[in-house]
Formats: sequence, C-alpha cells, structure tokens
Amino acid sequence: MMLPIATYRLQFRNGFTFDDAVAIVPYLKTLGISHVYASPIFTATSGSTHGYDVTDHNEIDPAIGGRDGFDRLSASLKEANLGLILDIVPNHMAASLENPWWHSVTEHGQDSPYARHFDIDWRERLTLPTLGKPFEQAVADGEITLKVNNGKPVLAYFDNLFPLKPDTVAGMAEETIANTASDASLLEALHDKQPYRLTFWKEARRHLSYRRFFEVTGLVGVRVEDPAVFDDVHRLILDLVRSGQVDGLRVDHVDGLADPKAYLNQLREAIGPDTYLVVEKILNGEEILPQDWAVEGTTGYEFIASMADLLTDNREAAALDQAYHDVLGAEVDLEAERHKAKRVMVTENFETELTGLVRLVQQAATGSFSDDAVRDALAAIVVQFPVYRTYVDANGVRAEDRSLLRDVGTSAKSAGSADPAAIDHVLELMLADKPSDWTAEFRTRFQQLTGPVTAKSVEDTLFYRFNKLIALNEVGCDPAEPVGSVERFHEKMQARVSEQPHGLLGTSTHDTKRGEDARARLYAISEEPEAWAAAVGRWREMHADRVQQLDDGPAPEPDTEWLLYQALAGIWTGETSAEALSGLKERFLPYVEKSLREAKRRTDWTDSNEAYEAAVKAYAERLFAPDNRAFHQDFATAVKPLMAAGRINSLTQTLIKLTAPGIPDIYQGSEGDDLSLVDPDNRLPIDFERRQAWLEAPASSWSDAIRRGSAKQRLIKETLALRQSEPQLFASGDYQPLTVRGSKGDHAVAFARMWKDQWAIAIAPRLPLSFTGDLEQRDWLMAWGDTRIELPAELHGRTLTQCLTGAEIQVGETIRLADVLKHCPVALLRG
Repeated sequence: MMLPIATYRLQFRNGFTFDDAVAIVPYLKTLGISHVYASPIFTATSGSTHGYDVTDHNEIDPAIGGRDGFDRLSASLKEANLGLILDIVPNHMAASLENPWWHSVTEHGQDSPYARHFDIDWRERLTLPTLGKPFEQAVADGEITLKVNNGKPVLAYFDNLFPLKPDTVAGMAEETIANTASDASLLEALHDKQPYRLTFWKEARRHLSYRRFFEVTGLVGVRVEDPAVFDDVHRLILDLVRSGQVDGLRVDHVDGLADPKAYLNQLREAIGPDTYLVVEKILNGEEILPQDWAVEGTTGYEFIASMADLLTDNREAAALDQAYHDVLGAEVDLEAERHKAKRVMVTENFETELTGLVRLVQQAATGSFSDDAVRDALAAIVVQFPVYRTYVDANGVRAEDRSLLRDVGTSAKSAGSADPAAIDHVLELMLADKPSDWTAEFRTRFQQLTGPVTAKSVEDTLFYRFNKLIALNEVGCDPAEPVGSVERFHEKMQARVSEQPHGLLGTSTHDTKRGEDARARLYAISEEPEAWAAAVGRWREMHADRVQQLDDGPAPEPDTEWLLYQALAGIWTGETSAEALSGLKERFLPYVEKSLREAKRRTDWTDSNEAYEAAVKAYAERLFAPDNRAFHQDFATAVKPLMAAGRINSLTQTLIKLTAPGIPDIYQGSEGDDLSLVDPDNRLPIDFERRQAWLEAPASSWSDAIRRGSAKQRLIKETLALRQSEPQLFASGDYQPLTVRGSKGDHAVAFARMWKDQWAIAIAPRLPLSFTGDLEQRDWLMAWGDTRIELPAELHGRTLTQCLTGAEIQVGETIRLADVLKHCPVALLRG
C-alpha cells in the first residue's frame, strides 16, 4: 500500500466542481499534498450542500461535473502523481422521491425490488413524515390534491408528488382525476390503499417505520449488511477503485451499520489490501479503535482532543471554573447535565426507536416485566453509556464489551430510575452466548441507537449548554475530561504508534464546531480566565439595556452572553469597518440561532420560541452595530493577546499534526487562518488565489509570514517536504517524548520520531499567553532563557538541521530552545 503523505479535504458542491479542483491541483502538488480527499461525489438531492443525502450511489453527480468532470480530475491527479480518497456513505440514503430506489419503494411497497434495500419495518405501511399537519387536516385545507404527472396520477402536496400504486388507480382517466382532484373522501380512500402513509412531520419522533440517520427523517437507513444491497450500493465505488482512479476510501458513520466489522471485512475483500481505508468513528475517553477492523484508522477526531489536552492550562482550571460559576450563579454538575440530556433524547427525540426496542425485548425473552418497566430499563442503560456503541455480533461478545455492559448496568441500577431486575433482564439479551433471532435483532437495533443518542445529546445538546470553554466543546472531545497535561498527550501519541499509526490526524473538518484557529485562540482563555471574566463583565454591562425580560426569563441569559463573547472572540479579525462588521454579523447570527436551538433549553428545531430567539439575536446584532465603538475598542484590546497567542498555538498544532504518528489531514483552506464557525460556515468558498500568491511570493521571515497569515502554509509546505523525502520515518517510526527542563519548561513540548538511523525532532511552544513578554511586540518569538531539551544518546554530538530556517546546530546532551527557536516559533530538527 502506498500510504498518503498528507491528505487535503475538498468540499464539493456550493459552487465547487471537479473542474475547480483541477485548477488547484498544481497548488496542492506544490504544497506537498499526496492525496485529495473528496467529500461525497455521488448524485444527491437537488441543491445538496454536502452530498451525504445520496440519491444514486451509481452515478457521479452532474451538479459537480458528472463522470466527465470526474475523469478530468482523475487525469489531472494522475499527471501530478497525486492520489484520490473518496468519502462514501453506506449507512443511509436520501428518503427523497429523487432517489429512484426510494421512489420505487414508495410506489410499490413490498413489491418493489428495493423494498429490502432500506431498513423498513414492513409490518405496517411506510410512514412518510412530510406533512405540516395531520393528513385529514391537510386534505380538508385543500393542500393535498390528485394530479397527473408524466401521464400518471399522483397525490400532490405542494411541490411533492407522491406516486400511486398502479393497481389502485387502474383505469382512472384524466377527466376523472380532474373532476375529483379535491374530493376528500376519494383522496382519503385512495391514500388508504397506498403502501405508504403521509404523516405530520412532528410525529416522526413518536412513530416512524424506518431507521433514520440520527433524527433526520430525510435520511433513511440502508441494509448494507445484505450482500445484494452491498453490491448495489458499491458497484460504482468498486469500479473506481479497481480502475485505479480511486486510491482510498473514507467510510462515513461506521457506527450506524448493523455490523461494522463484518461490513469492513467485506469492503476490504472487495477493494483489496492496497487501498487506503479509514472510518469516521468517535472514540470516547480511553476507548480505542477495535484492533481487528480491516482499516488503517479513524478520520482523526480523537487527535483534536489530544491537542486540547496539550494547549490548555490546567494550572488555572480552578479559576476558570470559578469564573464560569460566578456568571451562572451556581455550580454545574456536568455529569448530571449529560444524563439529563441523554434521557430527554432517548425517551422523547428517539421515542420511536425506544418503542421498537421494547417490542424486541418482549419478543426475545419471556419475563414478567411490563412494557413500561422494559422501557425504563432501556432508557436507564442508554443514559449511562460512556461510548458511542458496543460491537456485539454473531461471533459473540468481546471481553471489553462484556465489561462495559456490566459497568453500565451497575451505574443504571445506582441511578434508581428503573427496576434493577428489568435492567438485568435487558442486559442478559446483550450478553447471551446463544442469541435467538429476536435477540440478535435486538442487539443490532440497540447498538444502532446508542450512538445517535450520544451524538445528539452530547455534541448537539450538551456542547451548546456547557459553555465554560467552548474550544473544548468539539467533536472528539469531552468537556468533562481533564485537560492540560503534556504527559497525557505523549501517552496518547505513543499509543497511536501501535493502535493506528496510519489513521488520519484531523484538526478541522466539515463537522467540527469551529475552525482549528478559532480553537487555538480560545484555548488561551484557559491561561488567564480571570482577565477574560473581567472583560465579559464589562461587555455585559455595556449591553445590559439590550437584555430583554421575557416571561420565561432574561434573553439572553448570562450563560448565553458568556457563549456569545467567546464565539465572537474566536472569529474576530480586528477590523472594525462597517463592511467588516457586517460580514461578521452575517456569519454570526445563523450561528446564534443554531446554538440556541441545539441547546434545547428555551427553543429547539421542532418547537421554536420566536420571542426568545429574536431577543437573543437582537442582542447579538448590537455587537456589530457601527455606532457601538466603545465596545469594539474594548473588545479589540482584550482579544488582541488571545489572537497573538492563537497564532502560536496554531503553529504548534500544525507542526504536531504534521509530525505525530498518523497521516496529516488538511481541511480545505485551513493552511490559512481557519476561524470558521459550525456548518454551514465551515463550508464557505476558499480563496485559493490568495493562497497561491503566498506560495509565489513568500514572506521574508517567519514573523512577516505570521503577520500576513501565511505562516501555517509555509510550515505545511516545508514539513511535508521532509515527509516526502523520508516517508518511512513518519509512516513506521517510533515516537519518543523528550523532557523539557528549565524556567520555561511548562511552556514547551518536544518529541522525536525515529526509524533506523533517521531522526526528526519537533519542538513547539505551549501556553504562550502566560509566557512573559508581549507576544505582539516580540515578533512572536519567546525568550526561553535556560530552557533546554534532553536529547537521546544517539544524537549526542551530532549536527542537526533546523528544517524551517536552514540553520545547522551542533548539539550535546541537551539543546537550548533559545538556539533552535531563534527565528521561528517552532522547530523541526533533522539529524
């Protein structure tokens, strides 16, 4: 297998096509990228902004250039000797009539050849939650009518044209249709004969006859565990791999599959041993990627958690806790909040899935437990789940899963919300050595539920409720985990050498809550929380008259104010012209709305509180008002040190990503400043012309490069040049932490990569805000004094090259940071 040196993620759609990608191939080649890593390219719903709502797995989307455009990109990549990795979506497809398979199922029900392609419970009619009100009311209000489309009668609901099963409309003439188009009795009778049932969209959480992706009813689960379905889904994908046009695959949402390991084995067999393969998988806490999966690793969310661990200051943790508590007026029990969010999610938002599990438990085992007792037991277990899912399969229960389930059972019983005997009853099914068919189905469904509940309750609820330091509220992270440990960071990197040395190392993705440079900046708040709290206090006072007192409380409440000022600090550019402020506002207000709805405290996506949202958005809008000069000046002054520290943290984060065990992944545009907010803000068009100009006219010094915003790009280019020249060093090399000693020892991290006689040493600063001196005035170069790094014996007496400056340094048993960080904030030594 030719492993990637570095991948570059491109987001197709939103105006970015294959031909646009062709245009930047020379730029990516010069940057040192080895593989383009493409978002889903197969045909998706009209106007899709991401491509995960696939409508045809076997067609390359004409909206981004079709097969011809793809072939042009492929040829361009081959000419430049670059590879291509595709993001594939085996778990779900669009539940849209644009999807030919779904259209067939809607029209023909169980008679459709695709009836078993989707994860549908065919014990009843297919529920289609597309109406804005109950069916009978929609008919009475004249919103549903009978029409003719392409010569066939259909049920029309606004722009939706639902096909009618042929035998239910046989012989119906157009004249009859015209005369009875709004006949309520006929419409209801005709609807009753269809294999589907049109329902009010709000009923989906209570009753739905198909498995969905998370809470998205517009995405239906696919039964890719069926060999015939696997073949139909992967036909074009495998053709592209076997033709040599595609060199690697990224599997989206692998935890949603019925049996991830079996699927990956089947996929590996189909693509062969030389195709690079990674999975989107979130690892929680001490969880590791299953070592028997036939993959190179994950897409790298856990690396973000490692960087959070390294770049936050545990010395000020108590002060930050106190500052946040002072704003809230009370301490936060984070675990209680997590459990509360998960309970609401599993019992309300995923009520239909929970009801299905209750039925399966009652069918799988005899027992004297009522449906309510089983429901409570299931909810109690799911609430206590510490990871996304277990991997119990036809081969039995892994030892780690058996231990986890027993621990979960103990915690669920201690919580006191369910009958302990009922909890044991449910867990016996998960742990059974010889499961019946009903038990096997229960296991599959249970494991497909815990992940979505965790994701929606933590990533999309808790992360918007607990705002102490929002840089830690990131995919792959857990704000309850302790941070600020160099030792723990080294342990994680050493573990990667054996667990997934070739997995991706991500810092920004299309799913991250904010861009990598916004997080790098916000980490610095942890160094001086009292100064931040004082600043927030001033800003709240400046805008106190903008807080509206509503019947259900103030809007915004103090916690939301704390969130807003952090979020603004993350994207602040320092420009205060009316045009610049307007641009920030246009990006910020949608983020505010999304944050409020995801928090689900006083508003949410299904039941919005318009008065509350309007009040908070009005407050946020005031932050950008051109006449709010006093605030802008104060904010700019307070955030300036964070911005300077963020530039240092950004270079540290980038150097480590480029040299740690794994394959560095660069999200589109993040070789420049990535100060994006959550999607869709992180999928905006990239100014590649500006980035090309940086390469063509490099800055004269690292300080100049930092000022113009090109330092990260320069670091990437020069480090990837070393990876290109010494691929085995980084693909197969060991990882050795290096000890930093001296007065500034807490402010640096260093490690070595070694393979045979090849060595590379990465040295980078940390906690720059609390480092003495004015970062801005000192050109971002720190005064390291007596701080030294202890070197391995093999390097004593050698001459090392600082790859980022070209300087040669004769070393003994130690090396002074003042010598290696003289002209550049970070160092990459080759010896």
